Amino acid sequence: MKQWVCFIFILFIACKSDRETDESASAGNINEISIVISDVLWNGEVGDSLRKRLAAPIDGLSQEEPIFTLTQYNGAAFEGDLTRRRNIIVIENSGKKDFRYKQDSKCAPQNVFTITGRTIDDLLEVIDMHSEEIITTIKNTEIAENQKRNEKAGLLDEKDIASRYGISIKVPKSYSLPVKGDKFVWFKKDIPSGNTNILLYTVPDNVIEKNKDMLNNIIKMRDSVGSLYIHGTEADTYMITEEAYSPSFFMTGFNNKSAFETRGNWEMKGDFMNGPFLNYAIRDDKHNCYLIVEGFIYSPSSPKRDLIMELESIIRSIKFL
Repeated sequence: MKQWVCFIFILFIACKSDRETDESASAGNINEISIVISDVLWNGEVGDSLRKRLAAPIDGLSQEEPIFTLTQYNGAAFEGDLTRRRNIIVIENSGKKDFRYKQDSKCAPQNVFTITGRTIDDLLEVIDMHSEEIITTIKNTEIAENQKRNEKAGLLDEKDIASRYGISIKVPKSYSLPVKGDKFVWFKKDIPSGNTNILLYTVPDNVIEKNKDMLNNIIKMRDSVGSLYIHGTEADTYMITEEAYSPSFFMTGFNNKSAFETRGNWEMKGDFMNGPFLNYAIRDDKHNCYLIVEGFIYSPSSPKRDLIMELESIIRSIKFL
């Protein structure tokens, strides 16, 4: 027990010391969690429980990819620069059953979660109770980190978007505008394995709410937009929602506005191209319409989790003016 107390104390002292020399002290890859846990616990039920919850497959991807990448360290190995990782979970098989969370501004941004328990059952219960909280906290941190990196790299001028849609959106300069019409805007970034894309347009509220069949209405809407604007290299090919894969659909909030979130896969009708998409239909009561913001990816030879996170980070930067 004393060794763990000393470790946690050293962890925060290290952050404080590093903070004095580096204003952006925390480090680590996007969507990565460092788990400080003994080898015995990691290779048993406790490790299985952590992997089941924190490395579960992401909704909306046809190929399985984990929510987070988990890297295990035992206490003795977790020192030096490792203590500056952005997301850390410490598991202690000692002391009372407890869950603690520390957002250490001295090593910002950094999330440190500590789970303690006298028995394996104690640890499993705490993990079960707090896994959703951990996931939500880390996701929000990673979105903010992506947004910070985008701003540092430089953003496109958003004046035209502001006047057109009454919103601000932080789109990196690495994106171009292959299509910009009166009612439709398409941002696109080329990457080594394909491209990432963001669409912006509005539709009347009855397009989404007709017969209260929101999911099917959203699918019909995006298929219609795909046939108009998103074409393949061959004639008569265009983007539609993949029929063989049922999208995930949620009602959610978006900067104090109600919205529908749809995650699924698109395909090119008449062609073999496909990939994941993330669609938000955001209710604009002031104008009796929905702002549609969609990110989609074409990247057949690479993982897509972090690319989807990048698109979500851009979309989540939207603010209504």
